[in-house]
Amino acid sequence: MRLGGGSSGIKVRVKLPQSIRAALQSPSVSDIIVLSSNKYIAYSQKMNTAMDALHNFGVTSTHYLQTHYKDAQSWFLFVSFAADLRNTFFVFFPIWFHLRESVGIKLIWVAVIGDWLNLVFKWVLFGERTYWWVHETPYYSNGSAPHIEQFPMTCETGPGSPSGHAMGAAGVYYAMVTSIIAILLKSKRMSNSFNWCMKGTLWAFFWGVQVCVCLSRVFIAAHFPHQVVAGVITGMIVAEAFSRVQWIYSASLKKYVYITLFLLSFAVGFYVLLKLLGVDLLWTLEKAKKWCVRSEWVHMDTTPFASLLRNMGTLFGLGLGLHSPLYTESKKGTSATFRGGCIIASLVLLHLFDSFKPPTHTAALFYLLSFCKSATVPLATVSIIPYCVAGALSTNSKKQL
Repeated sequence: MRLGGGSSGIKVRVKLPQSIRAALQSPSVSDIIVLSSNKYIAYSQKMNTAMDALHNFGVTSTHYLQTHYKDAQSWFLFVSFAADLRNTFFVFFPIWFHLRESVGIKLIWVAVIGDWLNLVFKWVLFGERTYWWVHETPYYSNGSAPHIEQFPMTCETGPGSPSGHAMGAAGVYYAMVTSIIAILLKSKRMSNSFNWCMKGTLWAFFWGVQVCVCLSRVFIAAHFPHQVVAGVITGMIVAEAFSRVQWIYSASLKKYVYITLFLLSFAVGFYVLLKLLGVDLLWTLEKAKKWCVRSEWVHMDTTPFASLLRNMGTLFGLGLGLHSPLYTESKKGTSATFRGGCIIASLVLLHLFDSFKPPTHTAALFYLLSFCKSATVPLATVSIIPYCVAGALSTNSKKQL
């Protein structure tokens, strides 16, 4: 600082406090915001580049499978059909429930909670699907994108990560395999060498199924490889979690109702909240309609809310069935003939019942009927069909007397 005019002014040094000097030397708030924004943009660009590379690997994998394994198309389509959770409710559950009730109950809980978590994960992760990403990405702007074929099961309408088929198959088959192993270990009739052989065979079967499901979902261009791997891992975690709980086998009807309402309200509330924040969780539906080569391949039963109500109906129906007076009455039957009759009758009647398809012209009506249809499946399997079979066997035995 200079006092006075001219060149002979007096220079005075003013020593500022350390806090003021630090404040003057430190970057301003605007500088910090600009720096943070630049770092975020750079990070986003790196993430986008990494995801583009990951998605490109998935497209390349799909193209390779469709080109080199075209003869296996029927097998891959069958695997995708078989891995659908519908088969858990209509096939595996009736068989297991009448053979070993606890395993059947666990299958429903693993399938329902796993698929509910899958829905939430998909809403959070915003995963792309192969069949539309390959058309929309600028990744191939400098060249031609690989040709990807579509199939009737390709055009699912929800987000892609993690894979619901892979997650469901991993959870359900993990629950079945571990249950069979537990049954074998409790049996004292089998030798240790036989048990080890069976364990090896069952786990080889389990991983064989998972590999087939993953390859199938990649082949039909419904998922990228990292999405099916994520589905397998999360499905196994869900199944392992339910193998450690016991309350599901003695849950009251009130608990079934409360859990169903909680899961339903949480998902709907989460959807509404993000909708208010400007996030459209049904963004994938437009992509499916736009890029699916045939409009009839876009099915309403693959939408997120269809899956949600289907699972909630199944869980609610299981609770109703287990606490029905018909279930208490039919539980007295334990013979092999009774169990076999229940399994056969359940599989036949549920197959006929599955032929009923709710009308899709009105979304609200479709969702309501889907809920009711899903609730009827476990209700009939657990109480109505066993009660009728027990009555038929009782009448037949009286006639023989």
